Amino acid sequence: MTSKTNSNRAYLAIDQGTTSSRAIVFTAEFEMAYTAQQEFAQYYPRNGWVEQDPEELWQSVLAVTREALAAARQQGLQVTHIGIVNQRETTLVWHRDSGKPVYNAIVWQDRRTSQYCRSLSAHEDMVQQKTGLRLDPYFSASKLRWILDNVDGANALAQNEKLLFGTVDSWLIWRLTGGEVHATDVTNASRTSLYNIGENCWDNALLALFGIPPAMLPEVKDCAADFGMTAPDILPESLPISGVAGDQQAAMIGQGCVQPGNVKATYGTGCFALVNTGADCPVSQSGLLTTIAYRLHGQTHYAIEGAIFVAGAAVQWLRDGLGLIAKAADSEAIASQVGNEHGLVVVPAFTGLGAPHWQPDARGAIYGITRATSADDIVRATLESVCFQTHDLLTAMSQSGVTPTGLKVDGGMVANEWFCQFLADTLNVPVVRPHIMETTALGAALLAAMQAGDIAGLNDLATATPCQKTFTPTANSDRETQLVRWQKAVQATLLMAQ
Repeated sequence: MTSKTNSNRAYLAIDQGTTSSRAIVFTAEFEMAYTAQQEFAQYYPRNGWVEQDPEELWQSVLAVTREALAAARQQGLQVTHIGIVNQRETTLVWHRDSGKPVYNAIVWQDRRTSQYCRSLSAHEDMVQQKTGLRLDPYFSASKLRWILDNVDGANALAQNEKLLFGTVDSWLIWRLTGGEVHATDVTNASRTSLYNIGENCWDNALLALFGIPPAMLPEVKDCAADFGMTAPDILPESLPISGVAGDQQAAMIGQGCVQPGNVKATYGTGCFALVNTGADCPVSQSGLLTTIAYRLHGQTHYAIEGAIFVAGAAVQWLRDGLGLIAKAADSEAIASQVGNEHGLVVVPAFTGLGAPHWQPDARGAIYGITRATSADDIVRATLESVCFQTHDLLTAMSQSGVTPTGLKVDGGMVANEWFCQFLADTLNVPVVRPHIMETTALGAALLAAMQAGDIAGLNDLATATPCQKTFTPTANSDRETQLVRWQKAVQATLLMAQ
């Protein structure tokens, strides 16, 4: 697919993730021309708490953005529009006048509001019907409530319209525009537990339930829209911010999953599988979420989503926590050398279990350890656990009326050939890996190009990412035994959380 542009035109995708910020330059043909990346710190002040410093996050974005723009100029490319994709649900509050944060960003993985969410259980049905989400610490509203309740003076300042709330995209838009624009897109709004996805608006009943002053909230826009111009003192030149989406919805767009029934799974820190349901907004009864996939030209498309909190983070744990591998790529060779008879099951519930179980108090466990258990066995079982969790998600999708016949995958883990093949064998459906692996960033670039008028619409989006490789399921006589053993381990883990 080519855009209606001159050959030196380019788009910049700011990809702000959980552990690092990246800026990727895409050419007019949507090929990657340059990537800048910078990691930043995560803070764990208490068990189950996960925070980020908003200023450190912003400085990492600013650094990679400036680096990528400089590299584009050196290559003779002219960046004309910016797209933003971001970690979802992570919650920030800052002063309207000064822009100073009142507290660290509370990250989507944070579980500190578990008890608060349980206290609202009588309102679970109302919340799910309006938002498509569960009452869970994962989402933004309870995190926002915690900040207002626990930061000195925050609640009074919010009531007096002195504070602003935003997810990471809003924080970046605010900073990039020099405090001129307080906005978000519909996909990020739909992850706050404050947005009515059927009526496409902030919901007064939800705001009252969580006690959130409406004046704190950003304006909600389409995914391809005018989000303002970058301030003259921020970047070398002022550029329009033209596309915004949460990371998983951006990956849907980057994968071309724009028709009902299309399914993708992104394997980053966590794993998120989404199936496009078109204009239908079904409320899943199988432990999955309903969310807005995207809104373009005022037309809303929905998706059913399953969330696994730990995927790539489990590989990081093998490397950094246990020291079983020197680098993430080592896991591929190790897993391929371990046979099916290892007998281990790893349940990586480091921050609770997500869909379809929704148990925030669950914690990780390893079952089946013997004197013969080796470090390599643990590495393989950890990779297997991500495949088994994906099987749980696709099973729940089938119970919700959508039976996937294939899965498009992206994210860092899918560079692992063994993982992709075991995933196909476990799911018993083809697994398709794209030519451009950075589909979240690509989705942001495509949205920016759409707002710029350089691509026409959904048909162009559907052909944006050609297939690089398809992994076809092979016979696995141990498949059913492995899945039964996995379910027993999950049930034991859930029992321990009671």
